[in-house]
Parts: sequence; structure tokens; C-alpha cells
Amino acid sequence: MVDNGFSPAAALKAIEADEEEYRTNICESTLYNYIYRGDVFLILSPEHLREKGKRHSEKHPGREKKAARTPRGENIEHRPDEINGREAFGHWEMDCVVGAAGSKRTLLVLTERLTRTGIIMPMRDHTTASVIRALNRPERKYGKNFRELFKSITVDNGSEFADCAGMEKSCRRKGKRTKLYYCHPYSAHERGSNENMNRMIRWFFPKGTNFDEVTGKDIQRAEDWINSYHRRVLGWRSADTAMRECLAQAD
Repeated sequence: MVDNGFSPAAALKAIEADEEEYRTNICESTLYNYIYRGDVFLILSPEHLREKGKRHSEKHPGREKKAARTPRGENIEHRPDEINGREAFGHWEMDCVVGAAGSKRTLLVLTERLTRTGIIMPMRDHTTASVIRALNRPERKYGKNFRELFKSITVDNGSEFADCAGMEKSCRRKGKRTKLYYCHPYSAHERGSNENMNRMIRWFFPKGTNFDEVTGKDIQRAEDWINSYHRRVLGWRSADTAMRECLAQAD
């Protein structure tokens, strides 16, 4: 928990997954109690817990705002139930994590809805052209398999995602490479998995980070950690494990 940033629950599940054996076994609630008691562990303390309380979203009925611009693509209301219900692999959510004021580089973050697999790609600036160039990278990497791995991508109404046709267009052949859906304005919960991944990224790169000074190795380290983290929502599997299982079933 201290060295790798695991939550108490994730640490216990990692022990189970690695089949490590100890003379004493404790449950999650007992571990939390020991941490907050402060007289059990030499180093571990409540300060090492990254999330110290339950997350909640504040809702204001009747105060819905309108989008600053009309979405250039299909609204999320038309997204098939298969995607909404997380029933199939290959449907992603996408957003940007920006750096400190004055820094140009931005992170493009993709999260697969079923497995929560994350991809973090640095971009040289926060523009539509950079988003398209970033999406070209995995398409060139996966070639003809890209369309099966990235069947759809859900985004918000940010200016960097205004070029729907450009993001959907294949850089390898004629036609589309994926399908874009746009969330309702000011509805971050419609990209919930993506928002959660953004929070995890901020553990590595807090607000105010200058991404001009962050290396590719630093970004890859964050991505690897996030994808290897044991998650309750995945039955305490990691996103890497869930992804491998989905790909194995597809074969």
C-alpha cells in the first residue's frame, strides 16, 4: 500500500491472486481499523490512503445547462443497449487531462467500458488535429483489427472533439474506423469509467503538473499501474486480466 499505492482491499486481493500465505489473515474492515488506530504499522498510516471518503456527485435538479456547441456526431441517446449495458468488448470512453496553465502537452485518455482497460497518449497540444493524430497511432499499431478493438468511442462536447468526421475516418483505408457518440452537456457521469481513470491518473500527475516536463516513461508507468490494479468492479481482477480474457474468448 505504501510503495505501490494499493487500497487496503486491493492489497488483500493482490495477496490472494499471488497465492501468498501468511500465518495470520485479516479482512478488509480489520485492515482499515488497524490503519486508523495508528499503533499497528510502523509506516502505514491514513495519509497513505488515496481515497479517504466516498465519492459523490452533486446534482441540482432543474439546473441543466445547454451545450456551448451542437455536437457534430450522434448523441449518446442513440447508443445501442449493448454498449450501455457493458455487454460487449470494444466500446471506449475518451477524454483529455490537461496540464498546468502555460503547458502545451495534454494527455488523451481512453477507457474500455467492459474491462476498464486504459490507454494514455500524450499529445503536443489540446486541439482536434492532435486528437486525430493520437487516434491514428493505435490504428496503425493494430491495423485491420482496430475496428474490432475500437468499435465505438464516447466523448463529451469539448472543442477538442468537435471534428467527429475526422476522428471516425480511417487513416489506413477508405471509410470509418470507429463510431463516435457524444454525451449530454455537463454530464460527466455518462463517461463514468473514463472519469474514474482520470482520477487515478491524477494520483501520478496532480493538477498543476506541467506535461511538457513529463516523460513517456512516466506516462507508461502510470498506464501500467492502472491496468494492473485489482478492482472491485471487475471481481477483483485487473483490467489487464479482464482484457486478456475478452481477447481469448474472441479467438
